[in-house]
Amino acid sequence: METTRQAKISRLLQKELSEIFRQQTAKTHGVLISVSAVRVSPDLSTARVYLSVFPSDKGQELLDSINKSAKTVRYDLAQKVRYQLRKTPELSFFLDDSLDYLENIDNLLAKDKTEHPDSSAAE
Repeated sequence: METTRQAKISRLLQKELSEIFRQQTAKTHGVLISVSAVRVSPDLSTARVYLSVFPSDKGQELLDSINKSAKTVRYDLAQKVRYQLRKTPELSFFLDDSLDYLENIDNLLAKDKTEHPDSSAAE
C-alpha cells in the first residue's frame, strides 16, 4: 500500500527524471527514453525507476550506461528537487518492457485472426 507521500514523491521524481533524460537524449538523435514509473520505498531512501526505451533493441545497452552514471543522474536530480526533498533517494534503474509485451500480444492476436478468419465471424 503506497502512502500519499510516497505517491507525491514518485510523481515528482518521475517528472524531474523525465526532464533529465530528455535533455540527455536530445544529443543522441533517434533514441527516446521515457520514465514510465517510479516506485519509492516506504522509508523514502530508495527509488526504483522503470525506463522505456525506443527503439527497444538499444534498451539494455542504454540501461547499462545509465546504471554506470547513476550517481551523476542522482546528483542532477538532487539539484532539481533540493527544495522539495531533504534527502534524494538512491536510484535503481530497470527496463520497462510492458510495451514490447503488449506489441507481442497484438501480433499474436493478429496472427490468429489471419489463420482463422471464420472463427471471428461465428462470434
